[in-house]
Order: sequence, then C-alpha cells, then structure tokens
Amino acid sequence: MSPTLKNDLDQNQVPYEVTTHPEAYTSQEVAATLHKTGKRLAKVVMVKAGDRLVMCVLPAHELVDIGRLETILGSRQVRLATEEEFKDLFPDCDVGAMPPFGNLYNIPVYLDERLAQYDNFYFEAGSHTETVTMTMADYRRRVSPKIALFGKFSRPKAA
Repeated sequence: MSPTLKNDLDQNQVPYEVTTHPEAYTSQEVAATLHKTGKRLAKVVMVKAGDRLVMCVLPAHELVDIGRLETILGSRQVRLATEEEFKDLFPDCDVGAMPPFGNLYNIPVYLDERLAQYDNFYFEAGSHTETVTMTMADYRRRVSPKIALFGKFSRPKAA
C-alpha cells in the first residue's frame, strides 16, 4: 500500500480494509481476481488538459468521454496522459496503480457521478497486488473531488 495513502488514512482515523490479491495490471483483472463487480472498482485515468494533469476516477468498466471532459474542464486540449508524463508524480506507487487520492500528490481529482452513487467502493492502493475498500463518504471527505459525468460505457469491438 502506498505509504502516503496509509499515513493519510491512519492519521485521519479513516476506516478501510486492505485486500491482497494475485498481481493484476488492468482494472478488469483486479475485479476478476477479487471475484467482484467492476462497477464499484475505481479506475484512475490521468488526463492532460492543456499543460496540467488531472486525475479522473471512474468505474472500472467505463471509458473517459474526452468530449464531455473538455466541457467540464473548460479545455479543448484534453487527451489521455502517457505514463511518462505522470509516473514521477507518484513515487511511492507502482506505475499505473496509483490510488484515487490525487489530492495527496497535488493533482486535482474528478469523480464520475456513477461511481459516486455507491456507499462503498474499492481501488488499487499503490501496488498491483493490493486494493483498499472504504466508504464513499469517507473518500469524498478526504479528497473533495469535483463530481461530474464523464464516463461512458465501453463497448466490445465487433469481430
């Protein structure tokens, strides 16, 4: 688990549960190893809006709708960030496994309203072998994310 995240949750007496699982690199793999639905698994997607990085947190089974995000962020230059652009911002996390706590790393956080509706959710905790489960209310209190609808359902590609 990311020491930054653990320290923040412990110091603020936020209840959470850590689950260890076999190594998994995609949100679908994480959900499958835990035998849970991806609807409550938070996926972190980093985007570049002009010259700034923004953390988007949405259900694992959804994709970021760049058009909606351009409107929400007020930027016509929104694109997915590359790992090279953000990997050094999360020094205590495995690349691609950063927790949805951009506030701890001085990065603005946007939470998709579909994920915000759940009482509890889970997310990668800074490694590809651990997830944290906590209440959405506690998460929102600690992070104060901006809530908006920017996810879209992914559709399987036609064969």
